[in-house]
Amino acid sequence: MSDTLRDQLLGLGFKPAPKPERTPPAKSGPKPGGDRRGHVAGKPANRPGAKHDLRKSDSRKPGPQQRPGQGKPRTREDIDLAKAYAIRAQREKDERIAAEAAKQEEARLRREARAKLAELVKDKVLNAADAEIARHFPYGGKIKRIYVTQAQLKALNAGELGVLQMDGRYLLVSAELLAQAEAVFAPSVALKIDPDAPAEGDPYADPKYQVPDDLVW
Repeated sequence: MSDTLRDQLLGLGFKPAPKPERTPPAKSGPKPGGDRRGHVAGKPANRPGAKHDLRKSDSRKPGPQQRPGQGKPRTREDIDLAKAYAIRAQREKDERIAAEAAKQEEARLRREARAKLAELVKDKVLNAADAEIARHFPYGGKIKRIYVTQAQLKALNAGELGVLQMDGRYLLVSAELLAQAEAVFAPSVALKIDPDAPAEGDPYADPKYQVPDDLVW
């Protein structure tokens, strides 16, 4: 219809046709009854890979016998071996403690014995200041010596005298005191002559068999 005809109709009293109302566009989302893609309201789409995804995610969950951070479950043999190692380690520790305790006890007894020996021989030593004869004897795997007089040498070779070692010194004492010292601390006895033993059994009994100084330690 041309504008001229429209103006003529309006002039005769005709009203223009009302304009249609605009409806707001519908919000996007699944329709109540589902859509063409197969979605159903409130339910996930039944896609071909859905079950595969669920199986894949379930496979990553830890099983009942394997927890996160744990390796292979320990076998009975592993447990028994670990127990055996623990028992052996404890036994070795107990043995070390016992050995150390025995060592300390032995040292204590030696200290007490030395102190008792020192008290026993106090003021009873027979070493002479004018002694000039060197009497050699083996002691501790080495050749040692003590200076005696002629009379002391004769008494020493006869077993009437003896020699004690105390604090690095060699002390000439009577046979009676030597026996008492041996009962207190046996390692202190450096020279004890058996009067019934043959003289040739002791090569150092005769002073003519002198030992050079460079062989004495």
